[in-house]
Amino acid sequence: MDRYLALQLLPPFLFGVGAFTSVVLAIDSLFELLRKVVESGLPINIALEIFLLKLPYVMVYSFPMSTLLATLMTYSRLSSESELIALRGCGVSIYRMVLTAVVLSFAVAIMTYIFNEQIAPAANYRATITLQKALNSDQPSFKQENIYYPEYQEIKGADGSKNKILSRLFYADQFDGKEMKGLTIIDRSRAGVNQIVISESAKWNSQKQVWDFYNGTIYLVAADRSYRNILRFEHQQLQLPRTPLTLAESSRDYGEMNISQALEQLEIERLGGNEPKIRKLQVRIQQKIAFPFICVIFGLVGSAMGSIPQRTGRGTSFGISVIVIFTYYLLLSVSGALAQAGILSPFIGAWLPNIFGLGLSLFLLVRVAQR
Repeated sequence: MDRYLALQLLPPFLFGVGAFTSVVLAIDSLFELLRKVVESGLPINIALEIFLLKLPYVMVYSFPMSTLLATLMTYSRLSSESELIALRGCGVSIYRMVLTAVVLSFAVAIMTYIFNEQIAPAANYRATITLQKALNSDQPSFKQENIYYPEYQEIKGADGSKNKILSRLFYADQFDGKEMKGLTIIDRSRAGVNQIVISESAKWNSQKQVWDFYNGTIYLVAADRSYRNILRFEHQQLQLPRTPLTLAESSRDYGEMNISQALEQLEIERLGGNEPKIRKLQVRIQQKIAFPFICVIFGLVGSAMGSIPQRTGRGTSFGISVIVIFTYYLLLSVSGALAQAGILSPFIGAWLPNIFGLGLSLFLLVRVAQR
């Protein structure tokens, strides 16, 4: 029975992977690449390479959708042709029939995790770099703009309360992979002395663990905000944290980082103290962990809905799949937004759609088993 069900599930799963990947890839990448080929002169071979590099990222999302489609189509067909009724007549429970789909869904979840963690982020990042190089051949291949890094410290008030204040603000117009340009640093970390550093460029000196600033001015301000001193320099070394450089070097989009890289980025963001970015990254990390499990949830939902005695064609199954997928991603977006707003915890915001889907699938499965 397991072998028979597995062989019935495989063709619609592969069909779903091809269909959903084609649709999502066309919407997400193909039209944009064609526009860049026509308007920006992107070479066809580079466009094809980027298209193929985007493929693993899109397939990650097609695996859960294909699992839902395969289980729904297979179990609906078996139900409409009375094969499930025959199995139940032989003493096989509905739970045992669905177990095959659950086991295969676990296998797809593992495959989704591997793609989402090991393959898709690296391929997506390479696609971004390849596109940047192709469109900006005269400019440095690595470039970050508007590097903003604040540091905070806690001070105790007269009443014993703790207040969080800005101790240092580091800003650079751009970073080309070698040096920062157009820097402004406001330093309030030392008691009694405030300084403002404005510099044309700066490099990190790894041997001395200091910053080398070039062609700039240091303004010293007393604690009472009165003028104290102005120092102009051609070269000045300052002991400031390396963190802004680390932040610029490791700056990637959320879809270009695996969980390990996202956790490293989270530690960097925590040093800066930017709470909205910290919370957004925490939510994204939890979503990366929770996402592969939706394959199991969709497998349960599809097999439970398909086992309901009814006559459902392939078109109807596909339509139901689209509705379920849309509902899941809508709930994922809403719960993620609530988590980023601080209304829900990052864990609840990421896992709520899975919890809802699990509850719905178990409810449907029990109802079918009681018939």
